[in-house]
Amino acid sequence: MSGYNPEVTTLKPSVAEHRVPLPERDPAVWAAIQGETRRQESNLELIASENIASLAVRQAMGSVMTDKYAEGYPGRRYYGGCEFVDQVERLAIDRLKQVYGAEFANVQPHSGAQANMAVYHAFLKPGDRLMGLSLADGGHLTHGSPVAFSGQMYEIVSYGLREDETIDYDGLRKLAEESRPKLIVSGASAYSRVIDFEFIGQVAKEVGALHMCDMAHYSGLIAGGQYPNPVPHADFVTSTTHKSLRGPRGGIILYNKEEYDKDIRMSVFPGIQGGPLMHVIAAKAVAFGEALQPEFREYARQVKANAQALADALTAEGFRIVSGGTDSHLMLVDLRSFQVTGKVAQETLERANITTNRNAIPNDPEKPFVTSGIRLGTPAVTTRGMKEPEMAKIASLIADALRSREDEGKLASVKESVVELCQAHPIHLD
Repeated sequence: MSGYNPEVTTLKPSVAEHRVPLPERDPAVWAAIQGETRRQESNLELIASENIASLAVRQAMGSVMTDKYAEGYPGRRYYGGCEFVDQVERLAIDRLKQVYGAEFANVQPHSGAQANMAVYHAFLKPGDRLMGLSLADGGHLTHGSPVAFSGQMYEIVSYGLREDETIDYDGLRKLAEESRPKLIVSGASAYSRVIDFEFIGQVAKEVGALHMCDMAHYSGLIAGGQYPNPVPHADFVTSTTHKSLRGPRGGIILYNKEEYDKDIRMSVFPGIQGGPLMHVIAAKAVAFGEALQPEFREYARQVKANAQALADALTAEGFRIVSGGTDSHLMLVDLRSFQVTGKVAQETLERANITTNRNAIPNDPEKPFVTSGIRLGTPAVTTRGMKEPEMAKIASLIADALRSREDEGKLASVKESVVELCQAHPIHLD
């Protein structure tokens, strides 16, 4: 067999062998991890949904909690030996409720998509009408895209944007009155402005619908008091726990009415999941504890300030920011003035150690895999300690790279400047 190495695949089943550290046990995986460490240290991470978890979060993720099966909920498990995982899940729940001011919280969803699925599974039947922001206008796959489970299981009605590229709230109300959906979703994955959760919640009440807010992208800003909190205005609030919240990869569900509690709990387990990932829940508890600290509020404030500074600097360089700017951590950049597609821009910037993702803009003439834009976000560079002056520098580097995309020498010079900027703001992952 090609690549077969008996020294790697033949292992002694002994206690001593079980304690062999990763670099010796699996050099190939260790090399990939070290490569990713070096990549993060030397790259500007501008993907809006990525961040840099703390050492404490990563230690919890890599702890012995990964060994424990714990189907059920604290105090009501189907396995023995759960006293300590019960402690950590209760900590996660209590801290999460405190962060967002919610009465109830479920910390078991494995991802934001599964948190959304759990709510749908609990309160919708196949074929029920679901209303969300169109993917083409900044919504998420799970809000009704035909390529995702939401678009395949439910009848989808999508609202969109006005000519100024902000949410068409009048159109949303009219559409809701005409279609009478069972559930309206607020939230987005590529929308930079403030979302009026209170208005959408009121429309939902008017038409007899439930209101679910997917705050995954904005949750860190909300926790830090820099973006409106949807919890008072939605029946259910879902989120990821990474992105701007800076925790491990996972999902959560928040709600205020006790009448929803049993259905949500049963929908998560045993409805769509088996055993919870207790090492991830431990890391969630750590992240929620971090979000309660005064330092986190300052971080959230700086994330937003950096996004606004980056948007302004990019505008000065000749780019167009969709909707004219940002009120959050992210922005959509229209690249057409530079005569470059999102795909080419992403690939060009990656050669200069700037990590982004191509993203469709409203009424995009390009195909979804090509796009006319890129999405940028500031959580990760803010975690590195960068502030407004660095955002101006980053905008200049982006513009230089895209203007000189055919000039390997110039791209090498931009890359060198990026590495210098990263070295001045190290991550200290070790």
